Amino acid sequence: MKKIVLLIITIFFFNQAFAEIWLPSILSDNMVLQQQSEVTIWGWTTNANEKLSITPSWDNNSVEIQAYQGKWKGTLTTPKAGGVYTITIKGHEEIIIKNVLIGEVWLGSGQSNMQWTPSQGLVNAENEIKNASYPEIRFFQVVRHTALTPQETTRGKWLVCSPETMKNFSSVAYFFGRKLHKDLSVPVGLISSNWGGTPVETWIKEELIIEDVKLNKAAKKIQSNPWRPNKPGYAYNAMIYPLLNFNIAGVIWYQGESNTANALSYYKSFPLLINSWRKAFAKDFSFYFVQIAPFNYGNPQGVDAAVVRDAQLKTMLTVPKTGMVVVNDIGNLENIHPTNKQDVGKRLALWALAKDYGKSNQVYSGPIYKSMEIKKRKIMLHFDHIGSGLMQSRKLSGGKNLKEFYIAGEDQKFYPAKAKIVGNSVVVTSKKVKKPVVVRFAFTNAALPNLFNKEGLPASAFRTDDWELNLKSK
Repeated sequence: MKKIVLLIITIFFFNQAFAEIWLPSILSDNMVLQQQSEVTIWGWTTNANEKLSITPSWDNNSVEIQAYQGKWKGTLTTPKAGGVYTITIKGHEEIIIKNVLIGEVWLGSGQSNMQWTPSQGLVNAENEIKNASYPEIRFFQVVRHTALTPQETTRGKWLVCSPETMKNFSSVAYFFGRKLHKDLSVPVGLISSNWGGTPVETWIKEELIIEDVKLNKAAKKIQSNPWRPNKPGYAYNAMIYPLLNFNIAGVIWYQGESNTANALSYYKSFPLLINSWRKAFAKDFSFYFVQIAPFNYGNPQGVDAAVVRDAQLKTMLTVPKTGMVVVNDIGNLENIHPTNKQDVGKRLALWALAKDYGKSNQVYSGPIYKSMEIKKRKIMLHFDHIGSGLMQSRKLSGGKNLKEFYIAGEDQKFYPAKAKIVGNSVVVTSKKVKKPVVVRFAFTNAALPNLFNKEGLPASAFRTDDWELNLKSK
């Protein structure tokens, strides 16, 4: 009998010695939680059905939960922005998450232009890095890796913004977050999950691509490469799925260059990404993105990149709670990674400030094509987001004319057009087109247009036609 009791005691203490409660990496010291919302705290335990409590220091109200098959989660209600706080998880052992702030949390994702860090190349990098001391801005970098199936956690930890941490974090996300932090005076948490060269398909749940015949066929056009995944779902499984329980305010996105290889499918795949992420996060969050910049792509007059830009424009116009930043004035035709990331981040923040944070009195977008009128040999183009008026950038034009406007008749042959600003519209004509029917603007890979609003935001590329496009990526 004594031996049995001794054995039971031994087993008990053995189990206790190796028992453990643990958390996903996204729940760590220094994290920022979304203010005035319901946030999930979750994890695992080796005591499969033990009772646990979660106690935040902002109100000291404990939430009692019970694990099920070793998994547990509880919901906390967060206060207004502020901190510093702790969160205590207690079961057979105790975990304290320290230095927690409450504020605004945004996820930045995409390919290399979102991944690009100050140490890799940035205008005025030395000063930007030196001055990056913002203890209320926090960074979480998702490590780049792939997975065949959805993963419950990923490597990474929250870091306080400092010159040392900022120089290796996404430049675009940093400048976006810095603008929010300064204008709103709240803590900002930035999650960076990106991978250079990745097509949109690898960020979408695999079955959503496979079950669509056209998207599945288009996905196979993206060539395999040793330095980035190309298979549907591979980045989503490893780098987005582990974040789904974490409450975010919204997403900023900079991607599309790799999809010049299957540009036509981007009209469908990009909205699918946005809508599927919202469903997966169970939140109808804002999604702001960058229209890809001008670049040679081996053929400056080709239109594969222009089609991706057009798909991005169509997405903004048809998918609710989206916004698009135009960067055709700050690209680099010889470098697919333009170093002016400050303006990219700032322009993304303008959308968020206007649409999410009530700063609606500011101009947040450049001119967007709205409609046209045919008047004999002229076409008059009308725009939304003209701000205090349209203007031509002399800096980009090298002359007195608007650039990159093309006009065509029913024969579908496009000719360079004379374009001028008349009031809040643009009038387009060509001596070679007597009966014009459509206009295209900045509709080539390397187009460098010069139409802006007076607030200094550039107009988006567009086309008024729906004619079949001649692409190398067909």
